[in-house]
Amino acid sequence: MGLPVRRIRLRRGDRRRLERLVNKRTTPQRVAERAKIVLASAQGLSGSAICSEVGVSRPTVTQWLDRYEAKGLEALLQDRERSGRPREITSDDEAEIVRKTLEDKPPNATHWSCRLMAAEVGVHPTTISRIWRAHGLQPHRIDYFKVSTDPRFVEKLRDVVGLYVDPPERAVVFAFDEKSQIQALDRTQPGLPLKKGRAGTMTHDYKRHGTTTLFAALDVATGEVLHECMPRHRHQEFLRFLRKIDRAVPAGLDIHVILDNYATHKHPTVRTWLENHPRVQFHFTPTSASWLNLVERFFSELTTRQLKRLAVTSVSELIDAITRYIDTRNENPRPFVWTASPKSIIAKVRKAKDTLATQH
Repeated sequence: MGLPVRRIRLRRGDRRRLERLVNKRTTPQRVAERAKIVLASAQGLSGSAICSEVGVSRPTVTQWLDRYEAKGLEALLQDRERSGRPREITSDDEAEIVRKTLEDKPPNATHWSCRLMAAEVGVHPTTISRIWRAHGLQPHRIDYFKVSTDPRFVEKLRDVVGLYVDPPERAVVFAFDEKSQIQALDRTQPGLPLKKGRAGTMTHDYKRHGTTTLFAALDVATGEVLHECMPRHRHQEFLRFLRKIDRAVPAGLDIHVILDNYATHKHPTVRTWLENHPRVQFHFTPTSASWLNLVERFFSELTTRQLKRLAVTSVSELIDAITRYIDTRNENPRPFVWTASPKSIIAKVRKAKDTLATQH
């Protein structure tokens, strides 16, 4: 027997809202179905006709008409709360798990895993995972850091950042460094190419065919990179590259070079050369603060885009690959823009030192 006609009396303004829910493409399907049921009933359709038109069962029609009559349109927009499964652990148990994660260590490991903690407290590993997610705990991860202890940290920081954000007039600023011991690696077996549903592959082991050192000077203003690969990175090679920089910059412009505290950069021969070339000035980054040198950002890009998956059979192939990448990049260079202020960096360093002092 079909359901009889049950004509719902719509509340003021609900017809327009219900029609909008039905026609709106972003409305969830279940909400649109409920709105169609109520609108069809308001038009005088029988329950059986509503079932056929909307594609739902008879109990579903009765349920949503009852809920609309009881609580109005808001009852169609959300499901009733369900009791769910009873909670298996108390708030005190959860707090104890968090405390153990933060303060204790397992007897046979350096950090907790879900299974180790679950065995320790007697709950399921999924429960541990849920609690850790809720409290933002990730014992399996670790971040690396190094706080500079350079007594002239603030002075050097302001000097280098000042060159990035407010370079001197009639001068070229270079961020320089060596990327040493770049290995010419070949894989022991050919890898498989990328395809739908499968990542490209490469063997974990390799054949080593020698190394090279990349000398690179990043023009901070333009993003162009002066470069040269050499077999070693002594003061002799460094001076050779300095002369290359000196020749590349037009006469009449000063040259400011940002570089780290590697002993080669302070060799007596290098100092003598600087005295004879007064337009070239060195600006050293603080010790243990290579992140302050913008050329490191270029090295990261080179590693990710070219070196990490490169397979070559000789050092000359490696040098050719590096040279092609940099020359192509120099055809349309883009500078890296420094955004962190000295004040914000100093505040972070002080916070790190204070935290270390309280922990030890």
